Amino acid sequence: MKMKHAVAGVYSAAATPIKENGEPDLALFADHCRRLIGSGCHGIALLGTTGEANSFSQDERRSILESALAAGIAPDRLMPGTGVAAIPETIALTKHALSLGVNRVVMLPPFYYKGVSDEGLFAAYSQIIEAVGDNRLKVVLYHIPQVSGIPLSIPLVKRLVAAFPDTVVGIKDSAGDFANMEALVAELPGFSILAGADPLLLPLLKAGGAGCITATSNLIADSLRFIFDHVSDAVRTAEVESAQARINAYRTLSNSYVQIPTIKAMLGLRHGENAWFRTRPPLMPLSASERADLAVKFAALA
Repeated sequence: MKMKHAVAGVYSAAATPIKENGEPDLALFADHCRRLIGSGCHGIALLGTTGEANSFSQDERRSILESALAAGIAPDRLMPGTGVAAIPETIALTKHALSLGVNRVVMLPPFYYKGVSDEGLFAAYSQIIEAVGDNRLKVVLYHIPQVSGIPLSIPLVKRLVAAFPDTVVGIKDSAGDFANMEALVAELPGFSILAGADPLLLPLLKAGGAGCITATSNLIADSLRFIFDHVSDAVRTAEVESAQARINAYRTLSNSYVQIPTIKAMLGLRHGENAWFRTRPPLMPLSASERADLAVKFAALA
């Protein structure tokens, strides 16, 4: 499939392994990044919701990004989350990424205060972009209102694109509302619409979307990549639909329990690495009985 968007392809919403002492396991995370690229990911959207980013300090977030680069992942394949509740910290994290040659970031809006206006959100994003003041910066907005409590309306997105056309280049839409994605595609031609839900990759690509940033890509990036590469190949329609069915089965299993601990447990079961079974509070790991149940169902998918 031709890459026509500023950001296009299959990006993993990478999970973060945790040491027994509660610190991020940087060595294992580096290994995981290499595995993801080797499995077919175009890039890695680290430090997002699946990566438990908002449970880590600024210093930890910096070290996690640096570990991916030290693992040999090219800067243009990394897309860290840098949006936090405080604008100065978002600016600092974004500048840090740029200082390492990482030009693309996924940016949550300031999310603590709820019911804020589009005017307030526009002011926040504008302050961040203007304070960073670097024309290399490419921002993918992050729309996940069921978690952040802050929806990014289509009029707001259009206003940001109009004000910062070379900077605001895409949106990760994790709300699960396909009609919203279709409307964004129709109203913003060339803007990178990225699905945050695996089952929506195929229909979004058919509608003109740019790709995905998903949790299940931690496990089945090869199937996601196959869909991306062959969505327009009429000869391989059945294979594409089969790949989407496989993705949906993994996604369904990952939602059997709380999704992030479950995705991590699936990684632990696959690779035999205990750091994947751990989470940062307030998220809790699966119980022994839940893990045992998951292991049986996961083995049936493999």
